[in-house]
Amino acid sequence: MEGPTATPTSQPCPGAQPQPEVLEPSPRRETWAGKCKFLLSCLGYCVGLSNIWRFPYLCYRNGGGVFLIPYFIMLLVMGLPLFLMGLSLGQYGAAGPITVWKCCPLLKGVGVAMLIEFSQVSLHYNVIVAWAIYYLVSSFQSPLPWSCDAPRNADLCQNTSGSTSWVSASEVFWNEQVLGVTHSSSLGDPGTVRWPLALCLLTAWLLVFLCMLKGIRSLGKGVYFTGTIPYLIILILIIHGATLDGSLDGIRFYLSSDWSRLQSAQVWSDAASQVIYSLGIGFGGLFSMASKKFDNNVIQDTLIIGIGNCCTSFFAGFAIFLVLGHMAWRKEVPVDSIADIGPGLAFVAYPEALSLLPGSLLWSILFFLMFFMRGVDSLFRTIHAIAILGEFPALRDQRRKTVLLGALCTSFYLLGLLLVTQGGIFWFMLIDKYSTGFGLIIVAVSMCLGITFCYGLKQFCQDIMDMIHQCPAWYSHMLNYFKVCWIFFTPCLLLITLICSFLDTYSVHLYYDIDKFPTWGMSLGICMGVLTCLPIPLWAVVALCRESGTLSNRYQKVTQPLDSWRTAATGDVARDVMYMSAISTAPSHGSSED
Repeated sequence: MEGPTATPTSQPCPGAQPQPEVLEPSPRRETWAGKCKFLLSCLGYCVGLSNIWRFPYLCYRNGGGVFLIPYFIMLLVMGLPLFLMGLSLGQYGAAGPITVWKCCPLLKGVGVAMLIEFSQVSLHYNVIVAWAIYYLVSSFQSPLPWSCDAPRNADLCQNTSGSTSWVSASEVFWNEQVLGVTHSSSLGDPGTVRWPLALCLLTAWLLVFLCMLKGIRSLGKGVYFTGTIPYLIILILIIHGATLDGSLDGIRFYLSSDWSRLQSAQVWSDAASQVIYSLGIGFGGLFSMASKKFDNNVIQDTLIIGIGNCCTSFFAGFAIFLVLGHMAWRKEVPVDSIADIGPGLAFVAYPEALSLLPGSLLWSILFFLMFFMRGVDSLFRTIHAIAILGEFPALRDQRRKTVLLGALCTSFYLLGLLLVTQGGIFWFMLIDKYSTGFGLIIVAVSMCLGITFCYGLKQFCQDIMDMIHQCPAWYSHMLNYFKVCWIFFTPCLLLITLICSFLDTYSVHLYYDIDKFPTWGMSLGICMGVLTCLPIPLWAVVALCRESGTLSNRYQKVTQPLDSWRTAATGDVARDVMYMSAISTAPSHGSSED
């Protein structure tokens, strides 16, 4: 671990409290070895599969460029304020999603809801990693099995244009070779397990398990590769895609604005869920941000990660829509009707682009290696065992930790086998829609309203100032902006989106290609959303019942921080003071080396 470094000279934050006295050291959570590694790792967490996989298909499903309008609005008014709130809570409390609610015991159910939300997300998230592993292994075949050079695709590629029945070789490979969905008819017909995919899924969970055992520092210098190589590969795909016939039609669709689509609540709901999903609000952000120094500049990190996340989504979209324009040109149809393959859009468009590159074999290996690493890297940060270990310190023992993590990963793997059956894509889409639907929005609005009105916005802002001892000039203006969002704009926007989502629940049906999801499937999805947010009111009732006195007195008691809330924070500061003191008093005539 690197030692403390000198802090740049700047003005103290207005209202910042004096440093606490040195306390007795206590065991501290694992921290990042350097600022650069931490930021790259956070970008790896937030700039992940949601940007290169989920954002393009949501953009395509919601009319192309018009989706960017609600997306940017949601990011500025909802995403960044919620992300800063999660960052600050995790950093100040040095705890996971459950333990961090020592600041307001009434809201501990929000932490439980976060864990349930994460469990649903992680269940299908690692299936994406399994798909990436399947493509990575397939990339070692020459020619690529989804390219026109493959013998099995000769008949498909003879019909290159002018026929609405034309289907790309990459689309056939996805549906028949990877998913096997042609042997399933609906959600109620899962078929048999696709054992090659099941083996890929086992590999993915095994890697997550090993990474969790090693901890944060298992990433090492790998973050320099995983945090930068995606941009290089996507840039190459964009440059090459711009040379394809019809590619500009895809860009026109990507940047177009069909204003009538803004009247659909589905567009706004998808934009909100994408922002929350990609920034990790509600299930992973608290852990990632708890594992760093107490005096880290959370506002700076929020802007870097939030804006970097948004720009990466926009950047990756060009690679997808250039290829979609080319595919529409070959089929001679509008871009918005080229394909209806939902979450598999990226696994059709990216392989199609890679197969057209010179040296396609090498680029395909690099791309899907990057895709795979991004998935494992992101899932590593969201595994909710960290929150459980923080809640029960006895489980931090290495043997017990190994057993717990093994049981969790095994359970997730067994549950995930349903998603790698022949009809697994139907279940995947159901979980993807409802695990990031109204349940996630309720968790986000509960966190925002709880911190603002229960814990207290004044105290929360004071906590931020106590962490950032030296402030840049623009700090006070940014904090005022976030205050206004926390009090009014963020919860109002979330509530409006939530109401619209409820109204559209049964009027907007899920489809995969031409297959419509049954009503019972939609009802099951709604139950998933309800299950996510149910712990919030239940825990609030339990917390109130445990106290004595009038309802008003009980409320005051359960909204007061526990005595142990600031222990971790003061402990971190104390250790830094003792460390610097030891350095200053050390003999100057020599030192020993390991």
